[in-house]
Amino acid sequence: MLIFLDDSGDPGFKVQKGSSPCFVIALAIFDDHLEAESCAVEIKKLRRELGLSDHFEFKFSKCCDRFRIAFLTSVAPYKFRVRAIVMRKDAIYSPELRQSKESFYRYSIRMVLQHSFGTIQKARLKMDGHEDREFRRELYAYLRKQLQADGDGVPILEDLRIVDSKNNVLIQLADMVAGTIRRFAEQEKADAIQYRKIIEKRIEDVWNFGR
Repeated sequence: MLIFLDDSGDPGFKVQKGSSPCFVIALAIFDDHLEAESCAVEIKKLRRELGLSDHFEFKFSKCCDRFRIAFLTSVAPYKFRVRAIVMRKDAIYSPELRQSKESFYRYSIRMVLQHSFGTIQKARLKMDGHEDREFRRELYAYLRKQLQADGDGVPILEDLRIVDSKNNVLIQLADMVAGTIRRFAEQEKADAIQYRKIIEKRIEDVWNFGR
């Protein structure tokens, strides 16, 4: 099982000063490696069809409406599952989570992986972010400690890799999905429903944490 993880929003709690009302962690889950490879090829093909450089990075926050629709429409036929958590900051009361961005970030990842009702097992997780080996080691140790095996003793997480999203189009897929889900959750823009409808059949679960 391959999982590509990315987030949307920011882990800060100063919403009145510009922090996002919601923080989203999204997982793009492939149960078949060949399907993941095919989806990756499709994304690379789309870049060329749009006249973009082979080094162009799809990011929801930086793409125009046309690129977002083209991207989501291109990947929608592929067999991947989306699981996500929407952390609504007005529903978070823990002082530790509100005061430590790192704790909030780790906790959000743990929650979306842990509450999968057995649909995530022996996963090879790839996520965008820090190249710091110490960060990777600490995060992996935290997740392995916190994520208990299911009733059959099968581990949820088998491996964790921190990768550069610029070089991994399936991390870019997770970014586009996370942005779509946050846009829908916050309902602040008219296009919120439009994007979600395109990938609706790929969404397995979106957990509105605290509600």
